[in-house]
Amino acid sequence: MKFSKLSQGLLAAAVSLGAGLGITSCGESNTIDYLYVTASKNNPGQISVYRVDLESGALTQIQDSPYTAGRDPVGIVTSPNGSYLYVINHDDNTIQKFDVGTDAKLYPRNTYNTVGTEPQAIAINAAGTYLYVVDTYQPGYTDTNSGPGDIEVYPINSDGSLGTAVTNGSLSYFPVQDNPMSVNVTENNDFVYVVNQNTSAGAGTISAFSVGTSGALTAISGSPFSAGVTPNASVSDPTSRFYYVTDSSTNQLIAYTIGSTGALTPLENGPFSTGTYPDGITIDPSGSYIYVSNYNSNSVSAYSITQSTGAPSGLAGSSTYSTDTGPTCVLVEPAFGKFLYTTNFLGNTVSGFELNTNSGVLTGTENSPYPSAGQPTCVAAVTHGNHAGEHVQSTSGNGA
Repeated sequence: MKFSKLSQGLLAAAVSLGAGLGITSCGESNTIDYLYVTASKNNPGQISVYRVDLESGALTQIQDSPYTAGRDPVGIVTSPNGSYLYVINHDDNTIQKFDVGTDAKLYPRNTYNTVGTEPQAIAINAAGTYLYVVDTYQPGYTDTNSGPGDIEVYPINSDGSLGTAVTNGSLSYFPVQDNPMSVNVTENNDFVYVVNQNTSAGAGTISAFSVGTSGALTAISGSPFSAGVTPNASVSDPTSRFYYVTDSSTNQLIAYTIGSTGALTPLENGPFSTGTYPDGITIDPSGSYIYVSNYNSNSVSAYSITQSTGAPSGLAGSSTYSTDTGPTCVLVEPAFGKFLYTTNFLGNTVSGFELNTNSGVLTGTENSPYPSAGQPTCVAAVTHGNHAGEHVQSTSGNGA
C-alpha cells in the first residue's frame, strides 16, 4: 500500500510541479551540507539532492538531480562518514546502496532484496557497522494474509556494501509485532527500538532489543513496552538516556527514560501535546531540542529538553511553526545544527527553517519552501568539506 502511514483518507491528490525543479548553482565553499530527499509519486521513485547554504540555509538542487530510486522509496539514511547512502523501496522489497561523490552526486552500486516484504523503516548505527531494516511483514505474511513484521540486521562492509543478514537461529530476521512503523538505534550502539502500531489491537508497542557483539539482537526484559494507541516515529537523544515516540491517534509525544539494560520507563508527567497527526520527529545534534512534524496541521512543534529528566517543554514564545502541506520527515542538518527541514508530501516541497541554537526558535529560510520531486517521503543529510568531521547521526522520523 503506497505510503501506508498516510492511509485512512489522509491522502489528497498532490499538486504537480508546474515550474520544474528549480536547479540553480551555489558555490561549494558556502555549502555546509547536502540534503537527500526521497519521493514516491513517480514509478520508479526519485531522490532529489540539494546544497545547503552556509549563511542562509537556502536549498539549491545540484546538477543531475533527481536520481532514480525504486518503487515507493519511503526511508533513507547516510553512513556516518558520508560516503554511502541507503534507500528502502516499499513496493520493490529492496534496499539500494549508493556511493556519494565529493560533489554530492549519487552513484548506484548495489540493490538487495529484503527478507520480509514491504520495508517500512531504516536506520544505521553511529559506528556505521550495521544497517537495520524493518519490514511490514516477516516471511509467510502478506497484505492478504497479514501478520507480524520483522527487523533485519545487515553488516556493512568497508566499501559500504551489505553483508548477509545476521541470523537468529534458523531465521535471517528478528520478529517484531504487527505493523511496525519506525526503527531507532541509540547513539551508543547498544539498543534498537522498533515501534509497532498493532492496528487491530488498538494498542501500540515498542519492541526493544540489545545488540550483541555479532550484531544479533536479544529482546530486552519487559519488551514489548506500551506506546500509546497509534505510534508513528521515534528518536533517542545523543546521550542514549531518553527515547521519544509520536502517537498520531492521540496527538501526543510519549517520552521515556532508557535504563542501563535498555528497558523503557515512561516519564511521570507525560505524554505531551503535539499538533494534529504527528508524523516525524528529530532531535538537534546538541540534544537540546525536539522537533515534531505534524502532517494534518501542516506544522512543526518545538520543545526544549530538560537534561536532568528528559522531559520536553514548549519553547519561550511560539512553539509551533507552519510548513507546507503534509509534512512527514523532519531533520536538523548535522554540520552546524542550525537549519531544520521537513519533507512535505502533499506540497511536493521541502520547508526550511533557521534554528536558533540558544533558544530552539525557528525562522523560515530564504525562499522556503523549495520544490522537490513529487510526494517527498523522507530526508537524510551528508556534511560537506571542512564540516565533514562534525557529522552527527541523523535522526529523522521514519515509517513513511
